[in-house]
Amino acid sequence: MAVPLTQESLQEHPRVWGQVRSVPPEAPVDGMDLVAAETAAAAFLQALGVGLESEHLRATPRRMARAWAEMLTARPFEMTTFPNEEGYDELVLARDIPFRSVCEHHLLPFTGRACVAYLPGDRILGLSKLARVVEHFSCRPQTQERLTKQVADLLQEELEPRAVGVVMSAEHSCMTLRGVQATGSSTVTSSLLGELRNDPRSRAEFMALAGVNR
Repeated sequence: MAVPLTQESLQEHPRVWGQVRSVPPEAPVDGMDLVAAETAAAAFLQALGVGLESEHLRATPRRMARAWAEMLTARPFEMTTFPNEEGYDELVLARDIPFRSVCEHHLLPFTGRACVAYLPGDRILGLSKLARVVEHFSCRPQTQERLTKQVADLLQEELEPRAVGVVMSAEHSCMTLRGVQATGSSTVTSSLLGELRNDPRSRAEFMALAGVNR
């Protein structure tokens, strides 16, 4: 039976060893007030001295509201798991997963790539769900540190694997377009659980496969 996950219950929902868990969107458009968002966008632009009389800018507040609604809405997905019938006991790793999120301090985008891996226990996860979990936590105002840990913690809770590893590398526009304007800089964060945290050889293998030393 599909069990819904919400932002509030992600850390306390009961474990279910079924094949499918439903993960709904974090911020569905039908839960947003797009009219109010469009009005606020127009007021924001005008407060910054941006006139909306031009044909090019007339519909910009509406576009802004819908663009932000899209960026803050994760697509629903099913957390599909399967029995590890073959007893596979090596790393399962998905590399170069693209993601984009919004810095919660300046509400400017940050974009990058994630590497997500786990050492299976009794169950394995549908491979596409590694990317879906990254998207699920990316579609909200975030810090990269929290995002990295949330992805790792959910996989640990859902699968009970022997280990989980997540590495994320991103360019933050709040750092490249304003302030220090450190163009070309990137930020790398990691979260290692289980054997990948405790066993140096397993950790070294994961870091090499993740391309951390590239």
